[in-house]
Amino acid sequence: MMKKIVLSILVLVVTASSASVRAEGFGDGLSVRARAGYSIGASSPYGMPAEILGIDAFRLTPSFRAGVDATKLVGRQLGVSVGLFVENKAMDVAVRTKGYRMEMRQGTEGLDGVFTGHVGQQISMLVLTLPVYATFSVSPAVNLRAGVYGSLLLSGKFSGTASDGYIRRGDPTGPKIIIGDTPETQATYDFSDDLRKLQAGAAVGVDWMPLPRLGFSLDLAVGFTGIFKSDFKTVEQALYPIYGTLGVFYKIL
Repeated sequence: MMKKIVLSILVLVVTASSASVRAEGFGDGLSVRARAGYSIGASSPYGMPAEILGIDAFRLTPSFRAGVDATKLVGRQLGVSVGLFVENKAMDVAVRTKGYRMEMRQGTEGLDGVFTGHVGQQISMLVLTLPVYATFSVSPAVNLRAGVYGSLLLSGKFSGTASDGYIRRGDPTGPKIIIGDTPETQATYDFSDDLRKLQAGAAVGVDWMPLPRLGFSLDLAVGFTGIFKSDFKTVEQALYPIYGTLGVFYKIL
């Protein structure tokens, strides 16, 4: 059902863009492009916190970006662009921690404290994103853009496992509980309900169009709102979505 709603919104954007071209005078300097791309990135603090000792594994995930945007020239080289995109921002990572604030469950028991050991983390956020850019045409084939975006979380998952270590309840001097590395002795966590519904950030990108209608793009988006709600305090460091996207586009108009 959600996919049908998103696809309907994208069709409406394309239809509205096509109609605007037929409006008197407004079609001059207007272009509409359909885009798709693959993203690589993570939800991470700005800078590696001391509690993270190292990264053991970083696995590619089904992270994608697809949608349309319309660009209107307001000068010979300057323009304004607005788009609508469906994005999946995912991450699958395993890290080593020391004194990392966590809430977890080992079997039926809930544990809250600071954890030292291995943490596996899986994140997937399906969002509807509205970017607004200022654009600059370097040449007929190369276009630069920079701006801001707002995203609405459609569905999200933030969960993982803690293993091969121990947690001290409450604070670093609390009772020590061993967390094993087997399914029976490791612990799990799930903070999916604490993900922020509305997110925002900044983005930059470049388009290269070697063919009359087909081109390639490179984008970087950095969140300036964390992925968790403001009252969520279990993970002490704010996590920001930082993703780069390599894409292709087709010039519709």
